[in-house]
Amino acid sequence: MASSSAVAHVWKYDVFLSFRGKDTRNNFTSHLYDALGRIKIKTFIDDGLERGEEITPALLKTIEESRISVVIFSKNYASSPWCVDELVKILECKETYGQIVLPVFYHVDPSDVDEQTGSFGNEFAELEKNFKGKMDKVPRWKADLTCSQYIWMGFTGY
Repeated sequence: MASSSAVAHVWKYDVFLSFRGKDTRNNFTSHLYDALGRIKIKTFIDDGLERGEEITPALLKTIEESRISVVIFSKNYASSPWCVDELVKILECKETYGQIVLPVFYHVDPSDVDEQTGSFGNEFAELEKNFKGKMDKVPRWKADLTCSQYIWMGFTGY
């Protein structure tokens, strides 16, 4: 359940788009961004994160300042530590500020995201292998992906 701070929260953006650039930037995501702009929906799309950089505090703040997050799950979404870090922050904002979270499954079966199977699961396993022992984030990433289908439906018990 969202806290009472959701009422007093200031929204800078209507929509935050979370996506894996190499999968959807130049097709689905760019078309969605353009369509939302045409109907005057203030949408944030990140064009500035370079390979090797960590997710910035400014980007995390932008997620907090967005009323809705659209998470575009694609084959390689789970191969990106930045995407999965965004997802963790988005789910925190859902709980803290009452942010609305809308998933889009772009050429990915929703059960593959939830169960980390198929090509989505293969990409996540590779990410997990690369970060094993180096970061304490992997268990959180796995838990947030596993419970994601329940979060989209509004259940928050995890």
